[in-house]
Amino acid sequence: MVDVSEKAPTKRTARARAEVDLPPEVRALLRDGELHSAKGPVFYTAVLTGTMAAKKTSDLLPLCHPVPLEKCSFDIRMDEATGRVVIECEVATHHRTGVEMEALAGVYAAALAVYDMCKGVSHDIVIRETRLLKKEGGKRDFHG
Repeated sequence: MVDVSEKAPTKRTARARAEVDLPPEVRALLRDGELHSAKGPVFYTAVLTGTMAAKKTSDLLPLCHPVPLEKCSFDIRMDEATGRVVIECEVATHHRTGVEMEALAGVYAAALAVYDMCKGVSHDIVIRETRLLKKEGGKRDFHG
């Protein structure tokens, strides 16, 4: 692990996005802003999955510092024009190291939950671009 013991704790935030292409038969499950599969409410479950992943990022990535998250919020919506689910996760903490990996783990795990909950309808689901949108509070801020 990188030695961060000499760094002062500062507010750290990060936001990431993942997009999931859904075929028409899966998009047909959309009602009242939520996908409903045989396994239950897809977006609701994706938020829970993503939150759990963000909180456990250091268990997934061996050299990642464990970071106590103070905020972990999700925005999941269906973009009707593209047929994509857009998932965004924002995390924050006051710590010595950044939280971009937590935001990225969160959106990717949420995208995997969408796939898992809808694969019984179609396997033509594609997890697209997962990327960091911003990180602030360390040596270098990033706005992608």
